Amino acid sequence: MVRTVGRRILVTGLDTFWGGRVAQALEARPDVDVVLGLGTGSPSVALDRTEYVRSDQTYSILSRIVRAAKVDTIVHTFLIVDSTSMNARTLHELNVIGTMNLLAAAGSADTPVRQVIVKSSTMVYGCSARDPTFFTEEMEGPSLQRTRLERSLLDVEALLRDFADDNPSTVVTLLRFANVIGEEISTPITRNLSRSLVPSVLGFDPLFQFVHETDVVRCLEFVTMQQRPGIYNVAGRGRMPWSEVVAMVGTKRLLLPPVATRLAALPLIRAGLIDLPPEMECLLRYGRGVDTSRLESAGFEHNFTSAGAVDSFARATRLKRAVGTTKPSYTYEADVEAFFRHSPTVAANDRSGKD
Repeated sequence: MVRTVGRRILVTGLDTFWGGRVAQALEARPDVDVVLGLGTGSPSVALDRTEYVRSDQTYSILSRIVRAAKVDTIVHTFLIVDSTSMNARTLHELNVIGTMNLLAAAGSADTPVRQVIVKSSTMVYGCSARDPTFFTEEMEGPSLQRTRLERSLLDVEALLRDFADDNPSTVVTLLRFANVIGEEISTPITRNLSRSLVPSVLGFDPLFQFVHETDVVRCLEFVTMQQRPGIYNVAGRGRMPWSEVVAMVGTKRLLLPPVATRLAALPLIRAGLIDLPPEMECLLRYGRGVDTSRLESAGFEHNFTSAGAVDSFARATRLKRAVGTTKPSYTYEADVEAFFRHSPTVAANDRSGKD
């Protein structure tokens, strides 16, 4: 009987929220032989058979790893989409230079890579009063005033388009995710909704579209295993007024003036009372909607609508407020992981180190 060769997949950002969870999903599949993960820090979730390689943030070592491990697929989860987490220079270095090095490794003459998936954001469309109701994948926002985060994501997409043109035999997939919400993910939106007061702009009640954190992982797994090329918007069906979102979570709106909004918000931002990156300030005025029919036609089904994702988050938030966070944390220890995975003393069915 001839054994079918399984996939050999490399996941970037293994030490981040998305990288670790995507690796967990892939290593649970019997049709995936190898899962490798790159990161600058230690993994934050328990992994059974994912091999971890510590790397710098720009993936300068990636070419060697790809060739040595015969990686056929790269899942790039490590694009920064929260501008509050770092300065402009570091943001550009991680998003643009990191992706440039990744694509150079994937497109080298002797590369075994045949598929590249990049996790991006619907922020690339921008946000303005002149925007359409829904963006399709071919559309661009009319706004010329781009934030540094939006510019970096646009630069990444330009690099990816050039790569796809130069490597027609490689399956290239770009996923643009809407506002992610969930029980574990931390974003400016989820942090604000977890507080007693949530920023809003007086006179505006925009429509928001959400995708649940578990659907993000499911979608990345889907396009990886189905090898679906192209650009796809990813969001739960339906949109919700911001006031309704705030009410569902059980908090109250903090109304900021429509003029000099950032100036009025700065003391609250500096005090850590609200998160208000430029991208969210714009959303709080105009909102954003994206068409997801292309992804649905490809066969992907979301588990959560936008309203369902918010309801799930609201339930978890109320529970945390009532009983606190009781989920045990995970600490990666290299020596312990090496013992459970490779020691001849450990039974084969217990190499994961789990109870």
